[in-house]
Amino acid sequence: MHRSRTFAWKPFLKQIAAIAIPVALQNTLSSTGTMVDTMMIGALGQESVGAVGLCAQFSSLMVACYWGLVGGGMLFYAQYWGAQDDDGINRSYGISITCQVMIGVLFCLAGFLMPEVVMRLYTDKAEIQQIGVEYLRTVCFAYPLQVYSIGMAALLRTTERVRIPLIAAICSVLTNVLLNYCFISGHLGFPALGIRGAALATVLAALVNVLVTGALSIRNGHPYIFAFNHHFHWTKAAVKEYFIKCAPIIANELLIGIGNMLISVVLGRQSVEAIAALAVFRTLEGFIIGFFAGFSNAASILVGKEVGAGNLDTAYERAWRLIYLCQFVIFLSVLVLLALHTPLLTMMSLHDESFSICFGMLLIYGVAVLIRMGNWAQNDTYRSAGDAAYGTILEIVFMYAMVLPCVWLSGMVLHWPFLVIFALCYVDEPIRYVMMQVHLYNGKWVKPVTPQGLAALPAFRKKHLTARERS
Repeated sequence: MHRSRTFAWKPFLKQIAAIAIPVALQNTLSSTGTMVDTMMIGALGQESVGAVGLCAQFSSLMVACYWGLVGGGMLFYAQYWGAQDDDGINRSYGISITCQVMIGVLFCLAGFLMPEVVMRLYTDKAEIQQIGVEYLRTVCFAYPLQVYSIGMAALLRTTERVRIPLIAAICSVLTNVLLNYCFISGHLGFPALGIRGAALATVLAALVNVLVTGALSIRNGHPYIFAFNHHFHWTKAAVKEYFIKCAPIIANELLIGIGNMLISVVLGRQSVEAIAALAVFRTLEGFIIGFFAGFSNAASILVGKEVGAGNLDTAYERAWRLIYLCQFVIFLSVLVLLALHTPLLTMMSLHDESFSICFGMLLIYGVAVLIRMGNWAQNDTYRSAGDAAYGTILEIVFMYAMVLPCVWLSGMVLHWPFLVIFALCYVDEPIRYVMMQVHLYNGKWVKPVTPQGLAALPAFRKKHLTARERS
């Protein structure tokens, strides 16, 4: 297929850097804060590390429930931002943030009212369950705050105000580290609260994130975050269009979240050393995902904005370049992580068997993540351009037809070694990558929602159909 030889790389890379670097820094800061959490909690023992890690899997299920709304919202924000449609942005944000916060409140209630049920679901180890219940009953109050701050950050990033979430993240991480120091072991005159202290620090850090984001949005005169009078101008047609477009994304994130929960159930029934190693691995994985999220946001914004403005060929030319750049950056970050694995794992209190297990997980992940993040970047790009179905269907089908049966059978029936079970979590990625690449180059993922984009679509379709016929 023909590719433009006059692509303007320099301004393109500047635009990527302006969006991706602040987002990557924000996520890296959050991951650093989580790593420091793990190091401090590690002083309480491997059981505490494992318990907090399993509680994080419960919050990951919450993320799966609301992330479809975030992704769907960004689809509309990006295209309406390109079309300069303020009413469209405000209306979409109002629908999205309302549904997101409701989910945060429901998970808060579940964590506070029935933490024993949650912990029994994720592990059969009584000592880990007990610690997890104590932690979850406090940390659950952070959930609505975290959801609200993420919803605001999604809108700010899509409308190219990426510095505000970054500054808020810095303040939140510093607050979390300082309060962990004060509350866990009892420093600076505070009582030693142990695992409850770590949970309380997380709640207060989430509150700081919301307050700083809100204050900076007001100071910078952001036109959408607090335009409450315009957030709820919903019409039946607008709500219907929002949920029709978002339905595949919501279904994808929810079903994949349930699938990941079932995988966590299997992994949570392995040895205490494996559970502790898994908790540390998830912390380190956050660094990789943090770098990925920067490029993913850049892809969503830079592609979706052009689709909304009707510049469909520009969106197409940007898409495949963004995806390959994302994979290259992930490759570099994986090399750094592997080079530093010994001091990192040692600082987080892993030793002997748990150290060996976590290192083995990093080696497996180092290979799988290059393909996995390529799939994620392609799916996020398709979503921002209006195609929320293709990547969703592939991911759900392969998760339930291949990944879950392999993991469940190997872990719960055959009792294979932990690292084999872990490797099977990625068994579907290469197959999906090939299929996603075919979809990328045929251009069928460009599906505008704005009048400008719809007007340009027939010419775009004709051009790419003719190019495929020539091929």
